[in-house]
Amino acid sequence: MSIEQPSMYWDAQAATFDDQPDHGLRDPAVREAWRTLLRSVFPEPPAEVADLGCGTGSLSLLLASEGYRVTGIDLSAEMISTAASKAAASSVPVTFRRGDASDPDLGRGTLDAIVVRHVTWVLPDPSDAIRRWASLLRDGGPLVLIEGFWSTGAGIRAHDLEGAVRPILGQCEVRQLADEPLWGRSVDDERYMLVARP
Repeated sequence: MSIEQPSMYWDAQAATFDDQPDHGLRDPAVREAWRTLLRSVFPEPPAEVADLGCGTGSLSLLLASEGYRVTGIDLSAEMISTAASKAAASSVPVTFRRGDASDPDLGRGTLDAIVVRHVTWVLPDPSDAIRRWASLLRDGGPLVLIEGFWSTGAGIRAHDLEGAVRPILGQCEVRQLADEPLWGRSVDDERYMLVARP
């Protein structure tokens, strides 16, 4: 599969992507739930943060509004265009650019935190991406992976992702994310956050 094939798929999703409560973060309760979750594991702002596979930039904008210096990267040109438009409309400073989330063009040891939400499960080789992401972090900076194994049968189970992360980063913690406010509805599948530190 070429890099353009998944890009075309996500380009087609951009117009309606934010309709999901946890994608658009339009509901104040959902937005606050994500803010609280991320602030619980991130360093204090201002800190250099990357949102890899940022989609329409909702998490990037949320973090930037908290005072973080954020770079959002996504393969989809349409997602990046939507994210940039949202940033301009809200006057929140965020750098958005198109790129491969699994191999971002960012300097080694330049980031204080990385968040990757609902991306790792689609990668052909998650371990390679995790290794590259770890190299971008300053000592002690968290790699925050938000994933799940959804009712559709898609995703990655927490124990499988933990098995990929531990040999690379060693220290990691898994927190289940079943709280309704995060998703804007009740959920009965596996959703979690894995936090690892170099």
